[in-house]
Amino acid sequence: MNKAHKVEEHEEEAFVPFQEASLDIWDKKYRLTAKDGSAVDHSMDDTYRRVAKALAEVEAPEAREQWLERFLWALRKGAIPAGRVTSNAGALEHKPATSTINCTVSGTITDSMDDILNKVHEAGLTLKAGCGIGYEFSTLRPRGAYVSGAGAHTSGPLSFMDVYDKMCFTVSSAGGRRGAQMGTFDVGHPDVMEFIKAKRENGRLRQFNLSLLITDEFVEAVKANANWNLAFPLRQKEYEADQPDLGDSEKFQWREWPTTEGYVTRDDGLVCCKVYKTLPARRVWDYIMASTYDFAEPGFVLIDRVNEMNNNWWCENIRATNPCGEQPLPPYGSCLLGSVNLTRFVRKPFTAEATFDWDEYRDVVKVFTRMLDNVVEINGLPLPGQRDEIMRKRRHGMGFLGLGSTMTMLGMKYGSGESIQFTEAVSREMAVAGWEAGLDLAREKGPAPIMNEEFTVSAKMLRQRPEMVKDGWKVGQKVPGRILHARYSRYMQRIAAVAPALVDQLATSGARFTHHSSIAPTGTISLSLANNASNGIEPSFAHHYFRNVIREGKKTKERVDVYSFELLAYRALVNPKAMPGATAADERLPDYFVTSDSITPEQHVDVQAASQKWVDSSISKTANVPTDFKYEDFKNIYLYAYEQGLKGCTTFRFNPEAFSGVLVKEEDLKNTTYVFTLEDGTEVSVRGDEKIEYDGETHTASNLFDALKEGYYGKF
Repeated sequence: MNKAHKVEEHEEEAFVPFQEASLDIWDKKYRLTAKDGSAVDHSMDDTYRRVAKALAEVEAPEAREQWLERFLWALRKGAIPAGRVTSNAGALEHKPATSTINCTVSGTITDSMDDILNKVHEAGLTLKAGCGIGYEFSTLRPRGAYVSGAGAHTSGPLSFMDVYDKMCFTVSSAGGRRGAQMGTFDVGHPDVMEFIKAKRENGRLRQFNLSLLITDEFVEAVKANANWNLAFPLRQKEYEADQPDLGDSEKFQWREWPTTEGYVTRDDGLVCCKVYKTLPARRVWDYIMASTYDFAEPGFVLIDRVNEMNNNWWCENIRATNPCGEQPLPPYGSCLLGSVNLTRFVRKPFTAEATFDWDEYRDVVKVFTRMLDNVVEINGLPLPGQRDEIMRKRRHGMGFLGLGSTMTMLGMKYGSGESIQFTEAVSREMAVAGWEAGLDLAREKGPAPIMNEEFTVSAKMLRQRPEMVKDGWKVGQKVPGRILHARYSRYMQRIAAVAPALVDQLATSGARFTHHSSIAPTGTISLSLANNASNGIEPSFAHHYFRNVIREGKKTKERVDVYSFELLAYRALVNPKAMPGATAADERLPDYFVTSDSITPEQHVDVQAASQKWVDSSISKTANVPTDFKYEDFKNIYLYAYEQGLKGCTTFRFNPEAFSGVLVKEEDLKNTTYVFTLEDGTEVSVRGDEKIEYDGETHTASNLFDALKEGYYGKF
């Protein structure tokens, strides 16, 4: 490791004063205030104490004081519950209608007007409670398809997505917090090309992140330069009326589908889909790649791998994710989140003796696991289906933040061989410690109810897990959920390779929860409660940059100066004059201070793959590439991600013609010219970082341009 700086013994766990931007975000987002605006939380530690107390109240009365102290210890040591927990736990007196859950997925939207509008209603209630929500829209028949009941042709899925988009904007505007939605869409749907280009229209679907459900079949067709069929399920009524030859592979194809009701279905669960059109697979692929290169969307969800690796593989067919993609969830699925701040476990940072405190890390993970399990009891979810799902399976998603900052403090370059080994170790240790806690909790409080349910072995189950046949299971037999979870989940089989005795005991007792880990983007909790340690699994975006934040009452986003945690720590412990980009020898940073766009796409993928092995849900990660990154090289990122075993992949290339990102570097703004057309037709050219007086307020050129172009000016 490249380290050569002296740090005194008493500086083992560095204290770095919180920067103004961090305190400001805590104050605006996480600090509890009364109706009259007076502070209930007078400090960050008050926020921690409020959360710890709320979660300790779940415990037996005689144990509450003990767990209050343990929970408070874990929070002070770097356990950070996700935003909804931090904002709303213990706040019932002030916010009685809010939830502690970040992630939900809608019930399956079936292909009827009644259900489409019913799910809009449910989504509105979910967003009002402060939860993000994901939906799959490829369950709706393609544009132009005939609707016999209405005697007309349908306008297609995208038109209904517009309805959900407007609902989300209205609900979030009323509630003061921006709503978050994910829209997923099958790559084999006849309207897939329309979905890919949907957000190229200014202002359209801006309350959505968009992701394609990419199947193994499609990727293999791309690799083989084969044709790709765009198809939609054949209704049983259509089949009975026309009696077509379902063996004609040019007209019909059998595929996995999220719902079988009303469709022609085989015994093994596959649904017959009618082929609407056929395109070269590579043409579809190139269209996707061009869109992600220019517009950073749609993202990629490798849906077959998601379902193959799902711990609840036998009873769930996942088709959607939460808004940031780290939680693939079943219909009405919900998941709470929390992240461990890895920077808190670095001892003697920036020195040759820098180490990571594995023992304390494992202790924090175990206490935090109990805390997150307790959140299930105070979930505050608005819909019965959501509450039933979370109580039955008790899934949560623990991850980490500050990985990139921690690597820097240990003298590692993000993406190097040693950093990839470190990433895998951090993820594996979290997994094993978490499942050990899950076993202890099951013995103390009982396993998740699904573990003791009995399921009937089906032909589909045996098709999905051939090893069950070898073990003697037959169609029609009964098998408990804990066996299907511990013995036949692909992920738990991986855990068994490093902790066989633990998994044996989980198969006997059942676990307290079905899922334990996922890595969220952690944007505002990193910036606020972690003093801008790097987000989630990411490297630092930059060591000094701007963040565009929404301010209530402001007509555009406001630009805020921020510094990376590792830069602040280095200045506090080693060199107070250090600055990124400095040319003077006494101000330069060591070469292990890297940033997101100095890391190759392959290195981004390699770090994600090292962690994904031990994360049972998924990972929200973005491979940032420079604006001038070559398109031909860019196209290869997604195939590489597929080959490395990822469940999803997202990229970002700064493209001011399309949008300005949340995180922006001064250099990018200075190099971008925005052209404004005045009422008299005069054009004014302004650099992106320049200030403009407009409508009684001062704005940066880039934020004003975005707000006017996208139609959100004055609507915050």
